Amino acid sequence: MFDYAGQTFTRRGFMARMRLSPFGSGQVFPHEQTMPGPKMDRLMLMTTCRANLSQIFGLYPDPENAAQAVLEESLDDVPPLQATDELGVVHRMWPVTDEAVVAKVRELMADRPVFVADGHHRYETACNYQEHIRHVGGLTPEHPANFVLTMLIAMEDPGLIVLPTHRLFTGVPDLTADELQAKLGECFTCNTGPEGAENAAEVWRTVEAENDQSLMALFTAKDRRWTLCRITPEGRRRLDEIAEDQNPEWRALGVSILHRLLVEDCLGVEELPKPKYVHLVEEVVEGLATGEFPLAALVMPATVDDVRTLSLMGQRMPAKSTYFYPKLLSGLVINPLE
Repeated sequence: MFDYAGQTFTRRGFMARMRLSPFGSGQVFPHEQTMPGPKMDRLMLMTTCRANLSQIFGLYPDPENAAQAVLEESLDDVPPLQATDELGVVHRMWPVTDEAVVAKVRELMADRPVFVADGHHRYETACNYQEHIRHVGGLTPEHPANFVLTMLIAMEDPGLIVLPTHRLFTGVPDLTADELQAKLGECFTCNTGPEGAENAAEVWRTVEAENDQSLMALFTAKDRRWTLCRITPEGRRRLDEIAEDQNPEWRALGVSILHRLLVEDCLGVEELPKPKYVHLVEEVVEGLATGEFPLAALVMPATVDDVRTLSLMGQRMPAKSTYFYPKLLSGLVINPLE
């Protein structure tokens, strides 16, 4: 249970061991790119601890809420375990020990795809750990390394919220709003917004109200000016040309337009340093106050439907395309791997 934007939400799901299948070979689908560094860190942790210390965040289709309903019907007289994290999010857990209930849920979940919402690096690391155990000759069909601890939440759950991930850039040209617009040329229509980083909330309300992946807001630190940018038909044609390796659904995402067309092509920055990723406009303002970032971008997140569509097509979104709030709390359940 958590509060966001003046409302209280309850997100419901269940934790279980999920049998591993490498991406592309089963019913578990990724939606974001991964990087080798984080996977190496997680493999070292997993090898040392021989346990899953935090769970994968998985989404599955269940319009009738059948699996969750079976679980909740069995818990009328079971008191929950409860923890409140530093953000005030209340986490409640009910242990399910009735084997008949577990079997029914397993049956309901058997043919459903699972889309990784968060934890791509941990999932791929679990697959690498499984291969390590196989290589040393200890992998039996029911060995714990064949599974990974997963929190499973229905894609239709009303408490499932996707928040944006805004960008603070280094390694890009230090431009004024006019110079930025000249760089963007015919690929974007640009409208100059208010001056001052402190107006980020006002600018974001404009972008969010339109709920359009083609619209984003950029802040140029050189003149402290906001600019609202929308891709044009010419920009679409250019993106189709430079991103022909991706499908139209990928090219329609705001984060794809931002990184592939605006930053890489229009600004000519092909080796972009990793941006600072933040989720709240207040964090954008704080970051800009440091003077470290010549450019900031407020961009709409991908949706749950985008995750489903692109995952089934085998396409991976740019990094940090989604932020499922709140994050799952680590350490509540530990899954031993031996």
